[in-house]
Amino acid sequence: MGDRYAVIGNPVAHSKSPWIHAEFARATGQDLEYGRIEAPRDGFERAAEQFRAAGGKGLNVTLPFKEAAFRYCRRVSARARGAQAVNTLVFNDDAFGDNTDGVGLVTDIEQNLGFELKDKQVLLMGAGGAAQGVVRSLLDAGAARLVIANRTVAKAEALAARFPGVEACGYQALAGERFDVAVNATSAGLTGESPRLPQAVLREGMLAYDMVYGRDTPFLAAARLAGARASDGLGMLVEQAAESFFIWRGVRPETRSVLERLRASR
Repeated sequence: MGDRYAVIGNPVAHSKSPWIHAEFARATGQDLEYGRIEAPRDGFERAAEQFRAAGGKGLNVTLPFKEAAFRYCRRVSARARGAQAVNTLVFNDDAFGDNTDGVGLVTDIEQNLGFELKDKQVLLMGAGGAAQGVVRSLLDAGAARLVIANRTVAKAEALAARFPGVEACGYQALAGERFDVAVNATSAGLTGESPRLPQAVLREGMLAYDMVYGRDTPFLAAARLAGARASDGLGMLVEQAAESFFIWRGVRPETRSVLERLRASR
């Protein structure tokens, strides 16, 4: 039996991570098993401990547990500390946490979509664990301006305050603003909803990116209607998974063919 890994979240039945990691393992000759754990919303730590006690080697963490995973870890990487959110757990003598969301997002936007972030005006919607994981990477990619918008403005302000120069506001304060990139890091698309953006924020020529994958969200539909280039988060999923795989196994898998096959199967 190979080393055991899994993705933990709620909901998690839709996750493509088991297939992705199985493909990475096959391509790199790694012996591992990868499953799904749907934990109760108040039961992350208990589920993680049970998996670890049963010999589990690592977990990917998805909504809504990324901040809980950060609190759970004994040690964290600089990336996770900056985000205060963890999406990759490593179980050895203790629980080590990292965050690969930011590198996954930037890699997908710049390499897979061919859209350079340097000197761009960037809007990030949401202030939860998904948004926290990508702020540092967007800044490191050279964004000229980064604005965090959230329904609860105080949460956006608290996140922005951790990164010098980052702005925060509510959605209605975006009226009249122009952005080159708009990233939806909220989970609104999972329930068929969309952030309440003022008219004209989405416009022709910009990139509209939704971290939700596998469905045509209202945000993406509105972006295309406005003439924007629209992309879901499937590429981010694959690229952050590749970084997690590298952390666990010390081998960096090729991602392009996996992403192409996922898109072709939809």
